[in-house]
Amino acid sequence: MVSPSDTASPAVVELDDAGFDRDVLQAPEAILVDVWAAWCGPCRLISPLMDWAATTYADRLRVGKLEADANPLTRDAYGVHGLPTLLLFRGGQEIARHEGVLSQAQLKAFLDAHL
Repeated sequence: MVSPSDTASPAVVELDDAGFDRDVLQAPEAILVDVWAAWCGPCRLISPLMDWAATTYADRLRVGKLEADANPLTRDAYGVHGLPTLLLFRGGQEIARHEGVLSQAQLKAFLDAHL
């Protein structure tokens, strides 16, 4: 995976168009992708939850952040229209999606339902 972003914990990695296939679609484990933008207030609200998920689910999940404006190929390929959008991948396939802000309890329920 690509190096950790400056604003994320070391467990959360920064993703981009160039490495998405390798880092997400070919990954052996489940990957939660947080599609976000710097100008998006709700994206900033859930950013700490990505750190929580990366730590709490470290044995079953990797967490990555994909900046929507800088990575239009991946954003458009997955039909991301609202931010934040969480995409959960396993075995190279999107298995779940959530658009909008959610609480820690809601994120836990989302992940537990699909992992």
